[in-house]
Amino acid sequence: MNILAFVDTHGNNAALNRLIKKADSADLLVCAGDLSNWGNNLDLLIKKFASLNKPLLIIPGNHEHEDDLRKVCAKYPYCVFLHDSSYRINEYVFFGRGGGGFSKTDETFEKISKSFLKNKRRNDKIILVTHAPPSNTKLDYLPWGGHVGCDSYREFIEKNNVVLGISGHLHENESKQDTINGKKIVNPGPDGKIIKI
Repeated sequence: MNILAFVDTHGNNAALNRLIKKADSADLLVCAGDLSNWGNNLDLLIKKFASLNKPLLIIPGNHEHEDDLRKVCAKYPYCVFLHDSSYRINEYVFFGRGGGGFSKTDETFEKISKSFLKNKRRNDKIILVTHAPPSNTKLDYLPWGGHVGCDSYREFIEKNNVVLGISGHLHENESKQDTINGKKIVNPGPDGKIIKI
């Protein structure tokens, strides 16, 4: 399966047009938030992906309100609102948590993840999609602030069968990748990355 992952496009039409061209070799698209700039033109931005006829899994960033994004996603059959939810393709399960920014812990995620783990199948391979990055990696380090990522996401990746983590939020770390206990994590940036799993 080829995933076109991207994040933090902030309504940039040129970036979206490049993504749409790049999507030819993808089976589905995953947006880890901040598709828009403060929610402006959210409907039009999501509508741009209609011609691809491929699933678009999306979570809100800190620039979208979850209710607004949920309503827009409900209008388009290809759009999957992944925030606090999951989406299955065979043994792969995408699990999403949007919003956030610089919180070291995410108590809501910790509660929701317990429920998710109870309902998953034994051999499921998890793809975790969060807007904020997990802590203590190349994805959450800022020269002026140190490591500012979320411990809750890191712990989830460490303890579970996560095969890929996708996040963004910190534009300084666009296109960087790292591993947590051998598990790949990536900030695909606004130009996106094709990730084969």
